[in-house]
Amino acid sequence: MINGNRDLAALTARQFARLGDGAIAYVTTVTLEDAQRLFPEATDIPRNKQLFALLAADGSPIMLADSKGAAIAKAWLDELKTVTVH
Repeated sequence: MINGNRDLAALTARQFARLGDGAIAYVTTVTLEDAQRLFPEATDIPRNKQLFALLAADGSPIMLADSKGAAIAKAWLDELKTVTVH
C-alpha cells in the first residue's frame, strides 16, 4: 500500500515514475550512445571507457561518470539514496 490506501498497480505510469522523486537515484552502466543521448554536452567521451550514469527516480540524467564510486558519491552529496540498475 502507498499512502495507506493505494497499491502500486493503481498508479499511472507518471505517478510510478515520480516515486522516490528527490530521494532516490539510480546508478547504471551506459553505452557511449546512451551517454551521448542522456548527456549531449559530454562531447569528448573515449570510445573504450566504461561509463556510469546517475539518474533521478524518473530517469532524468544527473551525472555521467567513469566510475560507479563517483556516481554514488554524487548521490550521497545530493542526499539521494542509490539503487543499482543492471
